[in-house]
Amino acid sequence: MDELDRNLIALLGADARISVATLSRRLKVARSTIQARLERLETNGVIAGYTLKLGEGAREGRLRASVLLTVEPRTQAAILTRLKAVSEVERVFTTSGRFDLLLQVACPNTQVLDQVLDQIGAMTGVRSSESLIHLSTKIDRAV
Repeated sequence: MDELDRNLIALLGADARISVATLSRRLKVARSTIQARLERLETNGVIAGYTLKLGEGAREGRLRASVLLTVEPRTQAAILTRLKAVSEVERVFTTSGRFDLLLQVACPNTQVLDQVLDQIGAMTGVRSSESLIHLSTKIDRAV
């Protein structure tokens, strides 16, 4: 990836609906260059898809939390399979350090969050968990 690719990705990260013509004008290159770059970035897996990013208005009424899990050795695959069935679990990351997994969870209220946390904590192989409720978003640069 060169500087043009990085600038192209930055513009798409800010607005995935931006047209090829607008991209070419802003980056001062031919439309065919932008189209070729997009095709290459897609083929190489750098761009996996185009999506929308929900604003705070769409997130209202959703209680978000990060859940840190420590799991028994060799149980991670089975736990991941069970977590896929929990619709409130949005993302799961493996981590280094004290915890093995970091879960991003979204629930409509504290009662549902409590039930989800109990469900996760009761899974065979889960040694311990720690929950952090998200209060507000101060910086969000996620693409």
